Amino acid sequence: MKVTVFGSGYVGLVTGVCLAEVGNEVVCVDVDQKKIDNLKKGVIPIYEPGLEALVSENQQAGRIKFTTNIPEAVSHGIFQFIAVGTPPDEDGAADLQYVLAVAKSIAENMTSYRIVVDKSTVPVGTADKVREVMLQVQTERGVDIEFDVVSNPEFLKEGAAITDFMKPDRIIVGTDNPRTAELLKALYAPFNRSHERVITMDVRSAELTKYAANAMLATKISFMNELANLAELLGADIEHVRNGIGSDSRIGYSFIYPGCGYGGSCFPKDVKALERTARQVGYKAELLSAVENVNDRQKQVLFNKVVQHYQADGGLQGKTFALWGLAFKPKTDDMREAPSRVILEALIDAGAAIKAFDPEAMDEAKRIYGNKSGLTLVETAEDALEGANALIVVTEWKNFWSPDFDLIKSTLKDPVIFDGRNLYQPELLKRQGIIYYGIGRCQAKAII
Repeated sequence: MKVTVFGSGYVGLVTGVCLAEVGNEVVCVDVDQKKIDNLKKGVIPIYEPGLEALVSENQQAGRIKFTTNIPEAVSHGIFQFIAVGTPPDEDGAADLQYVLAVAKSIAENMTSYRIVVDKSTVPVGTADKVREVMLQVQTERGVDIEFDVVSNPEFLKEGAAITDFMKPDRIIVGTDNPRTAELLKALYAPFNRSHERVITMDVRSAELTKYAANAMLATKISFMNELANLAELLGADIEHVRNGIGSDSRIGYSFIYPGCGYGGSCFPKDVKALERTARQVGYKAELLSAVENVNDRQKQVLFNKVVQHYQADGGLQGKTFALWGLAFKPKTDDMREAPSRVILEALIDAGAAIKAFDPEAMDEAKRIYGNKSGLTLVETAEDALEGANALIVVTEWKNFWSPDFDLIKSTLKDPVIFDGRNLYQPELLKRQGIIYYGIGRCQAKAII
């Protein structure tokens, strides 16, 4: 089949290349000429395991092409995927200007039937707005060309996006037209062979499904972080509690890991957008507001632990901290809404210096912070320890899971670890002579 994808960012690029991988002819279109030029050269704008090789293979095979030519892209595919950004407005609501601009471009250039597929995460009612824009353009053009607007939300985890697309848990198709549903099923047939994964529903339900999924996962995280803070006050260990409740099949182990807050491009934005959507229809979504507030507070927890530890030692002024992990989670270079940003900025504002390392997000950190005073980006995790008073672990990259604790203790000025992801065992570090602060853990003071 012939497919056009508007947007060559995270969602658009993964969608386009995975559809090309199974034999479709795909054109990815973007208004950013530099990005398109780089993609033609095989330069990928994001880090996602397996994506670079997949783009290269499919580009060489001629199954995927990149262009800024909108008329050419619209004429190419019966499927017109909209996979552009929906950044939050000042009030947290999703900004639809780019989605509606694409809809306008499609309507201006289409000459035959098209299926417009909303792949971007958009509020309930967006498909109606897309349809209205396209009908208005057709009226201005004096034409009446048939089209359908479908909601087909993405469920891609950063760091596992290729697998998620190729082996999806479910494929949501929101449409009121049975013929269109069958065409989408045909497009997704290669990803639907072992058992039926396509779930069809009305458009508005499909739009809400995406927000509901992310809000549910964010709720689980904030709930566990709330329990972690309570566990500390009660003298309990949240990791024991996690194992206890996770063994209940009704709860499960996914997304119940306490830590220093969630980040990224999805959960923070989508929780805010869904809460604002509720407000627009006169409903007070108190749970969503609480999820957001708990997460904002949780991003301060590590900083508060550092402040408390050093308050008897002259405060943070002049102290240096090694920071392991800048990306909001492993297997990505995405630092949007990352807890690391809150922590390092708070420490620098308090007069401390930061030596930071991340396996993939160093270039992104340079883009965000430039030559920010107080921040030094280093080449290895061990380099970050040199000259530092203490270690702060923010992202659970696997190469941080089993470090050389003897090296950490001998290199740091103070044998202290602030563990924002509960990677380490308090009793083990106590025997090592290292003071340990986790999230919701029984406090283990070092034997020095």
